[in-house]
Amino acid sequence: MADIKTGAVEQYNRDGYVLFPNALDVELMDEASSHVAWLLARNPGLRPEHLGHTLMTEDPFWVRLVSDNRLLDIAQQFIGPDIALFASHYICKPPHDGQPVLWHQDGSYWPLQPMEVITLWLAVDDSLPENGCMRLIPGTQNMALQEMKPDKSKPNVLSSSMDSAFVDESRAIDCVLERGGVSVHHPNVIHGSEANHSARRRCGLTIRYIPATTKILVRNDGPWPSAFMLRGVETPGVNSYNPRPRYLEGVHMPFRGCETWNLG
Repeated sequence: MADIKTGAVEQYNRDGYVLFPNALDVELMDEASSHVAWLLARNPGLRPEHLGHTLMTEDPFWVRLVSDNRLLDIAQQFIGPDIALFASHYICKPPHDGQPVLWHQDGSYWPLQPMEVITLWLAVDDSLPENGCMRLIPGTQNMALQEMKPDKSKPNVLSSSMDSAFVDESRAIDCVLERGGVSVHHPNVIHGSEANHSARRRCGLTIRYIPATTKILVRNDGPWPSAFMLRGVETPGVNSYNPRPRYLEGVHMPFRGCETWNLG
């Protein structure tokens, strides 16, 4: 695999995040935007910030998107060659009333052991301060995971937040990305985003990749809804994975390559 960004791992280790502009092409982002509209039409009871991982088990385009080799090449720099998916979630903030994401650490929510996981945040739209781009506090990846507390003081995506004593907002930076760009962040780094009061939608797709050695702690007989083995070799006895969903015309959203998807 080519070294696609010199110094990326060093910056990640130092700051807890790194940005990869222009990771994916505009045509694929157009398809991802159409996918959001397709999902919303089929799930009218959900706000667009809540198109989560339980919707993707039988969704071939979603699996196609998160298994794009350009994204896996980024992930491989941080977690190695044997890559599985833990979860993925569109957080699509509509114009004028898109909800904020209060300060939090991702790893505090996740049933993973060990907490070896990398998040790629894919900008489906331009992500800017005015439409609620992600903000994070560099260096906080070195802080232990804190308990997240229920928080409904105002409508927010997670309905929870972390104790403000741990948050120094004066150190926060904006993760500004053009559509098709990717930010990578550590499960411990403190981050969040403001509400979208602008006239521009802000849609992003979170993608949580794990090495095949990380166990998803679930208490049922079937695989986690978004557990897919995407690259490399499965570690025996660690996780159960879903089969790659088949594309069915008239059932799933058409996409480039759907004609040959089932042959892969």
